[in-house]
Amino acid sequence: MDFFIKLLKESFRDLIPIVVVIVVFQFFIIQSVPDNWQATAIGLVIVGFGLAIFLLGLEEGIFPVGDKLARDFSAHSSLPWLLFFGFMIGFGTTIAEPALLVIAEKAEIISHHRINASTLRYVVAVSVGLAIALGVYRIVKGHPIHYYIIAGYVLVVATTFFAPNEIVGLAYDLGGVTTSTVTVPLVAALGIGLASSIKGRNPVIDGFGLIAFASLTPMILVQLYGIVVYTLVDAQQGSSLMPEMIPSKPADITLETVLLGLVNVTTDVLPILGIIFFFQYAVLKKPIKNLKQVVLGFVWVIIGLEAFILGLELGLFSLGELMAFQLTQMDSLWVIYAFAFAIGFSTTMAEPSLMAIAKKAKEISNGRIHDGILRVFVALGVAVGITLGAYRIVEGGQLHYFIMAGYLVVIALTFITPKYIIPVAYDSGGVTTSTVTVPLVAALGLGLASNIEGRSPLVDGFGLIAFASLFPIISVMLFGLVTQWIGVKSDEEVRATNRLRRWLAREKPSVQEQPSLSAGDVITPSSAPLGGLVGQLSLHIVVAIVPKDKCKDAVDAAKEKGASGVTMLDAEGMGLEKFENMYRFNNEASDILLLFILPEPMVESVIDNIVLRLRINSGEDGVVFSLPIEHVRGLSLRQQDIFEGQVEDGVVMMP
Repeated sequence: MDFFIKLLKESFRDLIPIVVVIVVFQFFIIQSVPDNWQATAIGLVIVGFGLAIFLLGLEEGIFPVGDKLARDFSAHSSLPWLLFFGFMIGFGTTIAEPALLVIAEKAEIISHHRINASTLRYVVAVSVGLAIALGVYRIVKGHPIHYYIIAGYVLVVATTFFAPNEIVGLAYDLGGVTTSTVTVPLVAALGIGLASSIKGRNPVIDGFGLIAFASLTPMILVQLYGIVVYTLVDAQQGSSLMPEMIPSKPADITLETVLLGLVNVTTDVLPILGIIFFFQYAVLKKPIKNLKQVVLGFVWVIIGLEAFILGLELGLFSLGELMAFQLTQMDSLWVIYAFAFAIGFSTTMAEPSLMAIAKKAKEISNGRIHDGILRVFVALGVAVGITLGAYRIVEGGQLHYFIMAGYLVVIALTFITPKYIIPVAYDSGGVTTSTVTVPLVAALGLGLASNIEGRSPLVDGFGLIAFASLFPIISVMLFGLVTQWIGVKSDEEVRATNRLRRWLAREKPSVQEQPSLSAGDVITPSSAPLGGLVGQLSLHIVVAIVPKDKCKDAVDAAKEKGASGVTMLDAEGMGLEKFENMYRFNNEASDILLLFILPEPMVESVIDNIVLRLRINSGEDGVVFSLPIEHVRGLSLRQQDIFEGQVEDGVVMMP
């Protein structure tokens, strides 16, 4: 309950920028009180609760099952099965994406049915499936991500010169709407889990990047589709090129619409659950651990998404469209640019996908990437991008020239930006255009193109989402350069530096002063008869109480940080409320107790790695703590040698 309250507070805090933008522009710029403002206020409250429930579902269901499935696949499956799994995840989560459906239907209407909405959705879904498969291949092989991304940029630009103008903006926009609030967390869990389970891979450097692939490939395949369509297909007769831009009214919320919404969201989520169940039971042939918790997590995701969408439909969508329409009727261009910047920043700060990625980035980077600051930089990138996109529509100009210039900046920054931030930056471009941002940004772009003389909604109206996807990559890379310049370190680096300083401050005895070790001698921090570095350090015991099925993960995590031995004991946990009925309680041990003896400088890094690997801080079961050892007997000479080498390396080791 405490965890949910925390998420609830964060959700309402993140909605404040949207409220401020609406109030300032509606009352001080447009100077009118919108109809049904009460519905908008109630809708924002529902959005806040929906966000909190959605994030709770991610932590309970999607993240754990995604991590576990990726680890099992990397350990037990062949590369072809891994690639097929990645393709199905990408295809299955994209084909039912609501934002993709909205854009595809608009494209069909505006193009006089030359573009078929269903065909376009399948083209995009296949391209995302191929992208995830390619990203999985990169992680397995350990190739640097920027080689793939730069090659992708080259292909995007190459196809742009052959694609008709009517398809370019649409293709660029579809690269930004393919990564939804459900797709992003699952794909991120797949990439990070895969990178964490393969020896030699870094979850920060190798785990991120799948979302960036999913944003690039649709731009290429949709442009190829456009070349075919505008060569072979004739446009059908229509009454007008673009439906009249009349802002929609707030949705009428009834029991029927709520139930229908739940059915639609469930339909979107069930294919993902079906894919997970198929690969878990049919391919890996292993049951899902904590199945009830996983299913409950998906239920929370469905309820949270429905509440989130319901709150938007209750007034925020219609109000955003109305404001965009009213601003395009005003004479001042600076008001339009200011609104574009403000709405880009505020909607991005409330984007659920960005919240999920930012939390994940902070977790696996051990605090080096601050989630709140990362989201601010991403939001600034979106705000600048949408503002520049609005300027392009107002002043005119070819979209691909702007995008190509942005690509060149990204490529240049890639070679000077810290490696750990590059994949996160690439992914940030794909998570900023989802449930909240797309409708408002699309309304602004089409509204501008429809009300400015000489502009075509089909050629000029699309493209704002592409700007909103590109510029966050640049802003996050700049964030990485700033953190490098000011010397921001991860939590582990700070602790390692402090441990090194403490060790250097100690006085090393000469070899002649070190007593020899014989059978039965007592080892204490004061006497320290181990010799060398260990003689100057106290020994600690690290205790980890974890579920049995996570025993191997915990031991591997400790081994990665230098632990050379472990004692394992069966354990059973019981809440105090069960104490009165303990004789009727099933005493079969469900937990395991792990004991590691370590020199003091290694303790924190081992604990942190176990907590990170088992996701204990994110609500998973497990307890890890350490105790100082006052007296030790029976420590072998071989163990002394191991400790000597480990402390020499471990004291100064950086992650």
